[in-house]
Order: sequence, then C-alpha cells, then structure tokens
Amino acid sequence: MKTSKLSIRLLWYITPLVILPLLFLGGFTLTNVTNSTQKQADLIMSRFVEQQQQKVFNYIDSFHSTTKLLSTSPVLSDFLANDVHVNGNYTRRLGALMDVFASYSEAYPDIISINLVSASGKSDAYYSNNLTTAPKSYPFMDKVLQSNLSQQQFMEQESDGTTNLYFIQRIYSVDYYLKRPQQLGFIVLHVEPSILNTSILEAPYNNTLNLLLTKDGKILFSSDYSMRGQYISEYELNKIHDLADIGTLSTIELSSIDKIERMIFAVQMSGGYYYVSTIPKALLYQSGKAISLITGLIVIISVITLPILIFVVVRNLLLNPIELLGVASHRVGDGDLAVVLPAHTNDEVGVLFNDFNHMVSQIRHYQEQVEEYKHHLEDKVESRTKALEAMNSQLEVAITQAEQANQLKSRFLANMSHEIRTPLTAIMGFTEQLLHNDKITNDKQYLSTILRNSKHLLELINNILDLSKIEAEKLAVDQAPINVVQLVHDIKSIIEPLAQEKQLTLTINYNLPLPCTIYSDITRLKQILINIANNAVKFTEQGNVSICVHYHPRKKALEFVVTDTGIGMSEHQIERVFKPFEQADATTTRRFGGTGLGLCISKNLAQLLGGDVVLKSEVGVGSRFAISVACHLSGKKPELELLTEHSQLTPEKDPLLSFASNHFDANILVAEDNPDNQLLIKLLLQTWGLEPDIASNGAQAVEMALVNDYQLIIMDMQMPVMGGLEATKMLRHAAYDGPIIALTANVMNHDIDTYLNAGCDKALGKPIDKDALESVLVSYLHLEKDNQNKWDSLLKSEKFQQIADNYLANLPTYLNEVKALQHSDDWEALRSVAHSIKGSAGCFNFDDIYQTAGALEDNLKSNNKVPRNELVNNLIAAIEHSIDTNNKLL
Repeated sequence: MKTSKLSIRLLWYITPLVILPLLFLGGFTLTNVTNSTQKQADLIMSRFVEQQQQKVFNYIDSFHSTTKLLSTSPVLSDFLANDVHVNGNYTRRLGALMDVFASYSEAYPDIISINLVSASGKSDAYYSNNLTTAPKSYPFMDKVLQSNLSQQQFMEQESDGTTNLYFIQRIYSVDYYLKRPQQLGFIVLHVEPSILNTSILEAPYNNTLNLLLTKDGKILFSSDYSMRGQYISEYELNKIHDLADIGTLSTIELSSIDKIERMIFAVQMSGGYYYVSTIPKALLYQSGKAISLITGLIVIISVITLPILIFVVVRNLLLNPIELLGVASHRVGDGDLAVVLPAHTNDEVGVLFNDFNHMVSQIRHYQEQVEEYKHHLEDKVESRTKALEAMNSQLEVAITQAEQANQLKSRFLANMSHEIRTPLTAIMGFTEQLLHNDKITNDKQYLSTILRNSKHLLELINNILDLSKIEAEKLAVDQAPINVVQLVHDIKSIIEPLAQEKQLTLTINYNLPLPCTIYSDITRLKQILINIANNAVKFTEQGNVSICVHYHPRKKALEFVVTDTGIGMSEHQIERVFKPFEQADATTTRRFGGTGLGLCISKNLAQLLGGDVVLKSEVGVGSRFAISVACHLSGKKPELELLTEHSQLTPEKDPLLSFASNHFDANILVAEDNPDNQLLIKLLLQTWGLEPDIASNGAQAVEMALVNDYQLIIMDMQMPVMGGLEATKMLRHAAYDGPIIALTANVMNHDIDTYLNAGCDKALGKPIDKDALESVLVSYLHLEKDNQNKWDSLLKSEKFQQIADNYLANLPTYLNEVKALQHSDDWEALRSVAHSIKGSAGCFNFDDIYQTAGALEDNLKSNNKVPRNELVNNLIAAIEHSIDTNNKLL
C-alpha cells in the first residue's frame, strides 16, 4: 500500500510536537539544574547561618541578663554600702558576696570568673572557678570607661588561638534622691564560649569552613583551628560586608585562606562581628554537572527515537484501519450496501468495524423509512438541543458550586494547618531540645515558650469549637442577672494591666442613667468585651483606650463602645475583619499575631445575645467598636432599677472579706491544680483579708514567683506540667528565700522529709486543717489569730456552700473518668486521678471517698495488682453513694 497523505501529514505534525517539547524540556532542565543546586545550597546555608546566629545571640543575651541580674543583687548592694569598713563587717559581706558569685558560677558552668571592679578600674572582689587571681587590668577596660553604655561585651583572643567572652555591667547607686545615679563600678563576667565553639564546628555540608570575624578581619573562631588568629585582607572583608548586607549565597575567592573558589554566605552580628560559612564551589556543583550530562543524553536519544516509534505504532494501529474504513465508506456512499469489513481485533477499531457493518445492515433495513423520519427529524434535533443546553447549564452551576466549596475547604484547611502547626512547631522543637540537649542553660525560657504556645493553641481550639457550635446553631446562651457595674469593673481589672504595660490610658465612661441589672449570658458577654478591648490595647502603640456604656430605652439594649487611638483600618480591611481567619492584612499577623477568629466569634455571639458589633475605623486615627446586647428586662422581677448617680458606680464588696477583724497587706501565691481546692483555699485566706494569686501548675508558680514579690507560697506537691517538688527546687535554685508551704495528701513521714529537703519550710496535709493553716499564717506573716466563731461562720457561709455544691456537681465527671480509666487499664493516669480526688474529697468532708481514694492510690504506688479492681470498685461505690445521697436531699 502506498504512503497516504494522512501518513505524511501525521509524520509532519508528530515530529515538531515531540521534538520541540523534548528540546525545550532538555534545555530547561540543563539550564535550571545549576540554578536549583545553587538555590538549594543558598537555602540550606542561609538557614544554617541564621540558626547559628540566633543560637549565638541567645547565648550572649542570656549572659547579659545574668550579668544584669547579678548587678541588682541585694548582697552586692549591701557590699557596696558606704559603711562597710566603718562597721567592721567587710569580711562577712565579702564572704556573702563570694557565695553569690559561687552560686552563679555553679548555675552557669561556662562562667570562668566574676570580678567586681571599682569605677577607677580596681578589682574589689574576684571569684574564679579555677582559683586564679584577679587580673591587674583588662585590655578593653579603657573602652569601657570611655563608653556610656550600661552593658557591653568583648571577645578577646589568647595567644594560643582560643577566644574568651567578657560581659560588663555598670553598677549604679540606688539613692533615688539623686538627680543622676552615682556609678559604683562594674561587674566583669569572664565566660568560656562553649556554644560559639560548638556552632562553628557544625556544618551543613562536608568540607564546610565556618568563621567568626571581627570588624577588622581577625579570625576569632574557625572550624579549622589552625586559622584562628589570622587576618583576611581588607578587600575580602569588604566583600564579606557586602554579602552580609545582601543576604545571599555568592562566589568569591579568599586568597588569605586558600586559592579555592568558594560559595560564601555571611551575616553581620551585634558588636560588628561577622559569621561566615563557606563551601568549595566545585564540590557543590559536582552532582549538578552529572545530572546535566545524563539529561542531555536522554534528550538526544528521545528526539531521534520517539517520533519514529510513535509513527510506526500509530500507522499500524490507526492509519491502516482508517484507510480501510475510508474505502468501505466511499463504496457505501456510492450506493454499494453489500460492503462488509473483515473481522478485526477486539479493541476499539474492531468495535468500530462491527458497528460499521451493523450500520450498513441498518441502512438497508431502514432505507424505506428515511422519508418518513425526515419530516420529524428537525423537531427532534431542536428538542434534543434544548435538553442538552439545559443539562449543560445545570452542570455549569454544579461545577461552579463544587469549585467554590473546594476553595472554601482548601482555604479553611490551609489556615487551620498554619495556625495549629505554628505553636506545635515551637512546642515540639523546644521540648526535643529540653529532652536531648543536656547543655541547655535557659530551660526556663524554653518552658515559657512552650507554655505560651500551648495557651495560644488552646485559645485557637476553643475559638474553633465556639465557631463550629455557632455555625451549627448548637451554642446555647443563658439569661441570668448581671450586675452592670460589677461587669465593667471585672473587664477593667483584666484590661487595665495590659494597658499599663504598654503605657496606655484606659478610661471607663458611664452614660447615666443605666440599668443596675440586665439578663444575659455573662460568660459570653465577657468573652466579647475582653476580646475587643484586648484587641484595642494590642493594636494601639500610644494614646488611650476607652470603654463607654450606654443604655437605649427604646431598643431595650445596652451598648458598650470601645474606642482606641491605634493603627485603624481602611474600608477594604473593615469588610474582611469579621470573616473567619481574616485580619486587616498579612503585616498585621506578622506584627501583632492572632488567629483571625476573635472578631468573627464576637460578632456571632453578640447576635446570639440579641445585639450586634458595629465597626467604624480610619487608618492612622483609630477604631470604634460598638457592642450592643439585649437587656431582656420585660417581665423580670424585681422591676427595672436605674443607676442615676456616680456614687452608685462602685461595685459591691464581698461580705466575706470583712469577716476578719483585721486586714493585712501580704502577697500570697497558691499553686493548686484542682479548681474546687483553689476556690476553697482562696475563701479561707479571705477571712484575713488576703487575696492570693492562683497558679494551676508548678511551671506557672515558678514564673509568677520570679516576677512578683510574694511573702508566702502555698505549693501543692502533685500538679500537671510541673509538680510542686520540682517547682520548689527550681525556686530555691533561683534564690527565692521566702517561705514555701507544701500542700499534700501524702502525709507519711518520709514524704514530709522529702518536701522539707527540697526546700519547703513546712507541710500541710489534705484535707486542710484550719488550725494548721492559721498557725502557718501566724508564724510566717505575723497575723493575729482569729477566733473559732469566724471559722464556723465561714464554713456555714453561702459562698463555702456554693463551692461544696460545685464539688458535688463534679462528682459524676470524676465517676465517669474513673470508670473509663479502669476500662482502658490506664493505671498510671488512675493513680493521678485518685490522688486528686483524695485531696479534694477530704477538704469537703466526704470521708468515704477520701478513704477509698487514698487506699487506691497507695495500692497503685505499690504496684500490687491483686486487689486493684476491688479498690477501684470501692471508690466507684463511694462516689455513687454520695451522688445518690445528694439527689435524695434535693
């Protein structure tokens, strides 16, 4: 068979369609292999250098903080007092100062020596962990004396190539009557740079050379120890300076080091130092060259063989049958209905041949009916066309809806993934560091970061749950009486410290008259007001934040107007701000953080409370949020009472606070994880007019105790996150010298000895003994003893009964938790739950629960599995009996 025109045309089209993409792909691959290799190296090197820079920065910053903390030590201030030599206490105070220096050196093993230098440069007190004498002078002391900076750092290289770090902190007098504080001297901290040596030796590639340079080109640290102390040329230093400004991987040759062309990434650090990481260019691009050669060979072979193979296959499978079908069709067109195509394979071509034969037979069979169908064909075609158009229209609508739904789902999942992964990355990363890196010295900062990100993650999950409940219309709201003045006072007590921290003015304005009481859901209303007021403080750098309260009698609505002088928003930003996961723009998230759910939830909650949230804002001027809620005053008793005088705007005081005859000014911290016990202890302390701060775990207690000045700490020994034993040891290690009272349900002698050895001053058992608690307060706070009647009145008070009722209401939850843990055989978790139930049950006089929970806890500690299930069943029976007794009383 001769070559047909279709074959020639097919070959004509196949050749460029195959060859051109292959050539383009090959050229693109060859061009981008080197670029991809360089970009990958750039990314790896930049991340590596940034990580090392951050590691060095954190290391230096931690010792700056340590030096500053040491300079404010009361012992140091006492040593520097003017009457040291006069009173003859110089030796005693010098010894106390040496003890402080020794404690810091023990806490931070990298500290080599601590030197107290007078304002004239003389050493007044010197401590060294290797027992060396104080140096007569420091090479950088002239720079320190000439500088006005309170904190400085220097890197000095020894003759053997090693480099040491020095941190200098000025010490000023604490005489506040002076217009200008008097300089008393300097604290000089000599530190072994272990982290710098470690970071220099780390490398992202083999044959990597890392350098730490001074601003004049001297090599202080190098992964090649022989290079330390050498200088690079001024030209090379200028090139490194330019590369540090650009922040990209570039090629230069460091002739001062070797003649090898290197890829270099550099960053400039504080103090004028440069961190440089280099790798030979030939080594970096070696794998890329091999890939380029292989790619080129594959492209050449493909260009030659693919068109031929495609043509042969298409010719045999498609062109020859098409030509045969064309001949048969031509004969049918000439009226020869006796045409029969030969049998073919069972593929699509064979089906086509069979269908052609069937078609010819049908033509013969229906030829006589052609004229009849011809009259109705046009109507049928039109009807079918309209049906297809309608179907296509429906399909287009369905496709559009599906695409929109898919986009919304993708957007939501992307936002969710980002918001959840961000804090999880910090939590997992710092946790791994704490578990695997024994050289970490700033573990408190890591734990604080983990706690902060955990709170952020919890807030995000709570917001998502609230939003899902709102959208599913399953979020129930309550209508309970709310004291308007007390509500605003509570909001003020939460927002005012945040405003004061940013040096902002918070003002509360009441537009009288106002209803004394409204009926709404106080939890959701507080959630709205706190979220919007907190946003006002967060997005305001200077100026003021105000909260104004209005009452609209016609609408029966209460309106809270929150106004700030913050960054403000444009019209486009206002349209987006109430949508889920939306903020003003991307820079807002980077600068201020947040999930973008708060305002969306606040607006939905306000609508559920019968009101709305209306926003007016102007860029650079500020924002005004108007939150309105329905008062639901119709048919309520007592009748509406209006506040008309400013003297009525003071919140009522709790009558229990006037229980004790005397009020005492003492700051107390209570660390307790059980909410019922928190309320009970707080209620007991209020009989002396004491308002304690509450920490829910040991980590929070340590953080709060190091920030605030507490005269007494009551510490529960078994808490989540960090137990009381670990928290007490950490506080004592951090030089907290106030009394710490252990609070525990484990009152065995060996347990008490363990708590006292850890640093506790005394131990109180659970249930709390009022006489023992009173004795502790009298002993450590010098309080006047109260009489028995006040304790009896307290235990009979409505507030104590409310706490006991709350505990009774939580008993079914404890019961379900115990049953679930028994069913899953999670005995370790059950031991913790039994301990918590034991401590709280004793406080509220549930003796059966207290005894059975204590027996179960002791059994789980001993790992005796024989009577375990029986003891669990006894605890379940005791809880069920208490629940049944309470139900009968109701």
